[in-house]
Amino acid sequence: METTDFLQALFRWIHVAAGIIWIGHLYFFNFVNGPFQTTIDGPTKQKVNPELMPRALYWFRWGAAWTWVTGVLLLLLVFYHGGVTFEAGRTWGAGAFLMIAVTFLAFVLYDALFKSGLGKDLRVGAAIGLVIVIAVIYGYIGLAGFGYRGYVIHTGTMFGTIMAANVWMRIWPAQRKIITATKQGQAPDAALVALAGARSRHNTYLSVPLVWTMINLHTTQFANPIHLVLAIVLGWGAVYLLYDKAPKVKGF
Repeated sequence: METTDFLQALFRWIHVAAGIIWIGHLYFFNFVNGPFQTTIDGPTKQKVNPELMPRALYWFRWGAAWTWVTGVLLLLLVFYHGGVTFEAGRTWGAGAFLMIAVTFLAFVLYDALFKSGLGKDLRVGAAIGLVIVIAVIYGYIGLAGFGYRGYVIHTGTMFGTIMAANVWMRIWPAQRKIITATKQGQAPDAALVALAGARSRHNTYLSVPLVWTMINLHTTQFANPIHLVLAIVLGWGAVYLLYDKAPKVKGF
């Protein structure tokens, strides 16, 4: 067994386990805790949330960190070192490096979009975001020369990087202030509540298409960029239905 094979197996194991912790908590926050919070009063929130949320957010943010780090390590080992990134006849060049930079810096554009007036309406922001994602996918193919697995995994890496940045740079800092205010019996800053909720919702929408990109080795029969776009749209539609279902699930 080669060292790289062992490392790939180890990193995949950690990647999947950490991802379960991260995304499991993400879904708990959005499909369970969110609707539940609307059923309890202020004094109950003051008692429950400062005990519950820091614990849950600890596993949430560190799950995100370990998932992202091991995902990048797998990208380096499987795709760059393993040579499965490019289509036949293409190799490293300026276009490839440019699109890799886009992959890891897309959060800057995403963050600016959803801080602007355009991003205040989720549907408008999603429509604009989808157009940008499609442009990036075709950039992976045309500029970078990535093959099917290459452009799919880089789309997933872009989504995962946005999600991890949201956790550490937007959701967690906002939640720290929200929890502190709640513990002190004060009303949390409405802008922080809206920010944390919106970014958590965005991550939930991105998570389902992200899973599709992670199983790229098993979806090579869909070797057309249109299929990837359809997977993204279908994933977003599935999450929309889950959000519609979540408030209807009641306690005893």
